[in-house]
Amino acid sequence: MFRLLVTAPLAIALVASPALAQDVKKGERVFKRCAACHNIDQEKNKIGPHLVGVVGRKAGSVDGFKYSSSLLQKAEEGLEWTEENLDTYLESPKKFIPRGKMAFAGLRKPDERADVIAYLEEAGKK
Repeated sequence: MFRLLVTAPLAIALVASPALAQDVKKGERVFKRCAACHNIDQEKNKIGPHLVGVVGRKAGSVDGFKYSSSLLQKAEEGLEWTEENLDTYLESPKKFIPRGKMAFAGLRKPDERADVIAYLEEAGKK
């Protein structure tokens, strides 16, 4: 009985706390790895498509960018760049979209992915 009283508040605290705290400033630093290929502050494509407004955007929808056929197939299937899909994609782009153009190996640390997604959402607003 005593054990239940001690562990129950701990279990409630663990469930109530967010899995990852998102830090926009840290995300901005992580994004520097992406900036060689992607713009976040202007709708101008580089090697990769611009990322202005990427969070919530339909995949493969940036005008003037030539996407891989595998990404376009995912787009036809309804892929949208939700926070969850971005997290999975940024962990391993080649695993999420095989034969895609993204050369970046991925962000292995969940906190870095959460931070960069928070930054993409904040910085990509127009």
